[in-house]
Amino acid sequence: MGKVYRVGILGFGFIGKVHAYAYAVLPFYYDPVPLRAQITHVVTRQPETAAQAGRILPGVAAGTDFRVITENPEVDIVHICTPNHLHKEALLSAMRHGKHIYCDKPLVARLEEAEEVARALAAYRGVAQMTFQNRFFPATLRARQLVDEGRLGKVLGFRAAYLHGGSADPQAPLKWKLTAAAGGGVIADLASHVLDVVEWLAGPIASVMAATHIAWPDRPLSHDPTRRGPVDAEEAVAALVRLKSGALGTLEATKLASGTEDELRLEIHGSQGALRLNLMDAHHLEFYDATSPDAPQGGFRGWTRIDCGQRYPAPATSFPSPKASIGWIRAHVACLAAFLQAVADGRPADPGLQQGIRIQRLMHALSQSARQGHWVDCP
Repeated sequence: MGKVYRVGILGFGFIGKVHAYAYAVLPFYYDPVPLRAQITHVVTRQPETAAQAGRILPGVAAGTDFRVITENPEVDIVHICTPNHLHKEALLSAMRHGKHIYCDKPLVARLEEAEEVARALAAYRGVAQMTFQNRFFPATLRARQLVDEGRLGKVLGFRAAYLHGGSADPQAPLKWKLTAAAGGGVIADLASHVLDVVEWLAGPIASVMAATHIAWPDRPLSHDPTRRGPVDAEEAVAALVRLKSGALGTLEATKLASGTEDELRLEIHGSQGALRLNLMDAHHLEFYDATSPDAPQGGFRGWTRIDCGQRYPAPATSFPSPKASIGWIRAHVACLAAFLQAVADGRPADPGLQQGIRIQRLMHALSQSARQGHWVDCP
């Protein structure tokens, strides 16, 4: 616990603030903390955003060139929280300079960039993790335990969806996540999370058949609402998915789902049981034991609603209470803690960059299938 790890954050928009917040609250949730860390540098593209970071994080060095962090011998850990098309150069620079890396999803903007990262992995000696925080709710962690215990038996099928309603309004502004040039679209923004959770819980994906949709071909520009710009990144994707086991499932990601806000739903059906969860109610996991007796008059057969709450294993604390309802950002804190523990232990983190590359390949398969109109294999 003697060393203080110095942290640099690239990007200080929404997700950069989430990462910084997780460091600030970590001591409340983990005792002891995995390691001692201090945010010392923040880099953004906009000087005003860098200035804001300086106000929120007093004493940090703020700048606009990522190399101030990735090539700085005084920085130990690099967080990549920039728009997708800016990930690759910073990521490769951080890898070349042996930094520990915490990279927000997706890994990069395009498949060919992911393959560059894959080639660079052989020489990389740091610890790196993807920010797939949906693995780190007690409900999803418990789901993985039940899968590992064989409680589902053979997976027979699944339904997975990540639903937002933010783009249903045609007057919603055109931001970078709706532009292809920045690596936007719901496949990168939302389906990346669904793909990761599905493979983590249900098994490897073998092939996909997808279709995409853009509801509004143009939108008001975010910096000038009197003008409109083209939407060229998908606002919705739906896919049939075949697992390596042969099981079929459906996968959907959309920002056109009126009446939803941040709703990741998952059902997995197996020969001996089933799971279902909705992360708008992350307190609970539902489990169906198909091996329970169904007689007399139903016996004990039925869905069990498990109170997962904030029941994390040690060294997580009981703050504020295991019974208190859990929020979205708590999973980010747990995800960061897992990464920092891997750094402290000097072992590979999970999910690592290899998983980021895998998800990039699956994302590409969805896009390719939507363009070509047929099934695409996912080796």
